[in-house]
Amino acid sequence: MLSLDPSPYASTAETEPGGALPPQPKTLRDTGLPQQLIVELIAKVLYVGGRTHLPLLTTKLHLSINVLREALDFLVAEHVAEVAWRGESDIDVQYQLTAAGKQRASGWMERCRYVGPAPVTLDAYRAMVERQAGQAPQLCADDLAAEFADDFFPRAVQQMLGAAMYSGRSMLLYGPSGGGKSTLARRLGAMQQGLVAVPHALMVGQDIIQLYDPALHRAPLPRQVRQAAERRSADPRWVLCQRPVVALDGDLSEDMLDPRPDTPNGCYRAPPQLMANNGLLIVDDLGRQRMSATDLFNRFSQAQELQRSHLSLAGGYHFSAPCRMRLLFATSQAPEALLDTSALRRVGYKIGIGALSAANYRTLFRQQCLGAGVLYDEPSLRYLIDELHAGSGLPLLASCPREIISRIADFAGFNGEPPRLTIATLDQAWSSMFAGGAPPAAAARTDHDHDHTLDQPAQHIL
Repeated sequence: MLSLDPSPYASTAETEPGGALPPQPKTLRDTGLPQQLIVELIAKVLYVGGRTHLPLLTTKLHLSINVLREALDFLVAEHVAEVAWRGESDIDVQYQLTAAGKQRASGWMERCRYVGPAPVTLDAYRAMVERQAGQAPQLCADDLAAEFADDFFPRAVQQMLGAAMYSGRSMLLYGPSGGGKSTLARRLGAMQQGLVAVPHALMVGQDIIQLYDPALHRAPLPRQVRQAAERRSADPRWVLCQRPVVALDGDLSEDMLDPRPDTPNGCYRAPPQLMANNGLLIVDDLGRQRMSATDLFNRFSQAQELQRSHLSLAGGYHFSAPCRMRLLFATSQAPEALLDTSALRRVGYKIGIGALSAANYRTLFRQQCLGAGVLYDEPSLRYLIDELHAGSGLPLLASCPREIISRIADFAGFNGEPPRLTIATLDQAWSSMFAGGAPPAAAARTDHDHDHTLDQPAQHIL
């Protein structure tokens, strides 16, 4: 494997923000890629698209005109390609394959159908990931306090969340389902600061791994663009992005932790830990995956501790890739029943996310009524806490107010009425949340009770 001189990446660290793109290669040698790879990529574009304008080649392959000209001159000299048309300007040129070139390109397509942005070398990617990891802005106490000011997490929980994010050590959020663990994890991911450069693809051995995913690698926010403007001379093989947040759920299986063949496109898809570099990897619902929780935890935590992932391609090629990510697990199961003693000891921060206090639950409920335009009523809220929650044994979870209020609004909208918080509308919303009908506290109420709050009795939706 050819190594790319890391000096262009190191030099930008002194003058550019942490997410700055590396400089644009000016020659084939500057790309760090074998000439044959670029020659084959160009030939396959011409084979698929026919006569092609030079600027269109730059768009498809994300290589500069100077680099493409160097490779195209070689193709023309070898009678693989020829100039089909030339205009007045230097870039107003169209190329096409010769008859012999079509035969060679057909063979290259059979071996690898990948026709996309030129990759970067694994060495270049390592250098970029390490540089960006060293320049990651740290989350401060004021940032965290401002973000969760209205969420009523105890100060001790906020302190643990902040310390875990600051240290980069692994986190395990545990507590009852509905306590807001998943939402909390994603909000922590959104609080990551700074930008990162992500390559469209990597060259590993003789194969190409697609890494950039626009669904995960989000474009910079407007204020971030102002703070770290892309240079016009930047390498177009890289994309400037927000720090990624990659969330995995119960569908995860062991085979998804290595690059997966994308046979129709002739390449591989990057595994989640590679996509999460310089960001946050969330494993939600730990214990529901199609592999043991301990094995999954050990696989990711070892990669985080070693700062590298040991990966394999389908042909048996093994390689090591950088792994510089924050790692967060969330579960509704008891940690000691989920992970063995050794794994549990290696968890950096074990953070319990439990029920809210009655006072905080009331405040949150009032705020969310106001935000949703639902007319608030204090006696009705007391009924929710003292009878519905207490009678059913359901804790005062952070997810409950929004869920209940949204259902009150749904029923009111369907009936063409303004949404109101009453005992009857609470009963109606509450019973729609549970299989088997109304909970015991609501079912024990009589129609006479409802007559004091609405003209007509509430209907319990099963």
